[in-house]
Amino acid sequence: MDITTGLGLLAGATVVVTLMLMGGDLRMFVSEHAMIIVFGGSFAATLIRFPLTSIIHGLPLGAKFAFTMRRATQRELVDEIAAIAEIARKQGPLGLEKVEVEDPYLAKGIRFVADGYDADFIRDNLERDRDNFLTFLDEGQKIYRAVGDCSPAFGMVGTLVGMVQMFASMTDPSKLGPFMATALCATLYGAIVANIICLPIADKLHLKLVDEEINRTLIIDGVLMIRESKSPTLVREMLLAYLPEKHRESEPEPAPA
Repeated sequence: MDITTGLGLLAGATVVVTLMLMGGDLRMFVSEHAMIIVFGGSFAATLIRFPLTSIIHGLPLGAKFAFTMRRATQRELVDEIAAIAEIARKQGPLGLEKVEVEDPYLAKGIRFVADGYDADFIRDNLERDRDNFLTFLDEGQKIYRAVGDCSPAFGMVGTLVGMVQMFASMTDPSKLGPFMATALCATLYGAIVANIICLPIADKLHLKLVDEEINRTLIIDGVLMIRESKSPTLVREMLLAYLPEKHRESEPEPAPA
């Protein structure tokens, strides 16, 4: 589980609520009109940008990966794949049936090798799986970024509507305060939705997309080398190319085969 997303949202909410409480009652920051213009307007704009099916799948999928997807480092994958290559070298493909792998994508590739599938089939299947997964992840981050982009704009729309109502009611001073509060609450809601929720989640999903593209490509190469019965030392050395230069230098020397 990626706890940093939850911690960041909790910290942001705590800061905002604390500032609100320092200036009075939370109820003064509640505005139904501001909620309608910000949330309703953002949803309408997003609905125009994306198909309904993409929104239905993208929003929960993006939230799921932002909060729950485990991030495996390239070094961890290199070590794990090299260890699996050692097992395959000593026990053959059938020995891989007893190997327990936490990463489901790597487990799928190892299962293909253990079952004796052709290398071309393994490559095509894993690459198709990787590309579909990255497409869904990219779709999720684009939807969150779209909501984050348009919510401040609709907050400004709500502010303008509130100011028009306020100036139209100048003859009744009792209405000036509520209309101004509605106007400012709309801007506040738009800024919170964009800068604490949607845009940070979109950036997190983009980073996960980049990581997963590297990780899954690394896994494909590693699985194919295991399928070709490459030595564990060669597998490790080939996969170290996916690590940054400084991490390669600090990588411990592999044990002699």
